[in-house]
Amino acid sequence: MHRRPFSQLTSLFFTFCFFCGLTVCGQETGTRRSAAAEPASSPISEEKFVTINGIEQWVTIRGNPGKPVILFLHGGPGSVMSPYADNLYKAWETDFLIVQWDQRGAGRTYGRNAPEELTPEFLQANPLTLTQMADDGIALSEFLIEHLGKEKIILFGTSWGSALGVAIATKRPDLFYAYVGHSQIVNPSSDEGLYKKVQQLATAANDTTSLDRLNEIGAPPYDRARTVGQLWRIVKKYESQNSQPAPESWFVPSSDYANAKDDQHRSDGDDYSYVNFVGDKVLGVAAMRASINFLETSLDFKIPVYLIQGEEDILTPKESTRLFFEQLKSPAKDYVLLPNTAHGFNQVVIDSQYAIFMSIRVD
Repeated sequence: MHRRPFSQLTSLFFTFCFFCGLTVCGQETGTRRSAAAEPASSPISEEKFVTINGIEQWVTIRGNPGKPVILFLHGGPGSVMSPYADNLYKAWETDFLIVQWDQRGAGRTYGRNAPEELTPEFLQANPLTLTQMADDGIALSEFLIEHLGKEKIILFGTSWGSALGVAIATKRPDLFYAYVGHSQIVNPSSDEGLYKKVQQLATAANDTTSLDRLNEIGAPPYDRARTVGQLWRIVKKYESQNSQPAPESWFVPSSDYANAKDDQHRSDGDDYSYVNFVGDKVLGVAAMRASINFLETSLDFKIPVYLIQGEEDILTPKESTRLFFEQLKSPAKDYVLLPNTAHGFNQVVIDSQYAIFMSIRVD
């Protein structure tokens, strides 16, 4: 595939800026039966394209078929987890049946449906929307329940995947035992708070390089995806300085994905999805994030809700996610705050996921 004319773009919604720490607060969820109580079965491993709402989408299913199913919703949008899933979650396959999905516009799903060249014309003719992708997630969940012989599944979303997760869980709660959100998106339409925060941090640190860049791009709002990316790179810089990183080995693609074709599809899918998320006036692409404000639209959950939050997360700050947590209504909810942790994963984030998943009632 040819590289497209705006290859300077990178999908900087930082699903994978990984850090560390742990504090727990929130409501108790009552008596629970551990997921580990399910009977053991021979492990299964499936990877295939599944036709979802008219297009083939890449899905992997690995683990113990006698245990609860977890559907992972990756971030980005476009930052697929399937190439790295074994590095992070292989040890979980005795306790869970783990599903990774390359969403519409991402990874192998993008590659299966990709144009010869990613052009403005293709972007304008093939927009992504939250509603469309949530409908994909619902259709996949229905498929998994039937295919795997389950009553319900557990839904997990990180970063962009948390926006998708809220949209899915509130529309079809009957499909899920619980929703778990990490680095929860709440109202991402404005970059003004990010700009002010990193400007304060750069001023305090006498960071002239970052201050010069901030002055160069000016204060939001922005109408170019590239400008948003420049701001988010500074956000990432300051998150990294105050957080414990994940092992680099976590994000080495497994051998099946370590090839030029998959690399290109991941890169192109990143750019395609990122531009759709933040929008670009010159390219004629509307911003998906402009339609998201869960404080107004998505506070009523019919299933338990768990939120995992990094204390040093600037991109989806604790003030925003805590307000959402306090206002949402659900049968049970917990809020897990992780010190020395920013927007992405690290070992303590993974450990927190595991503890929550193991505690969810599946009867």
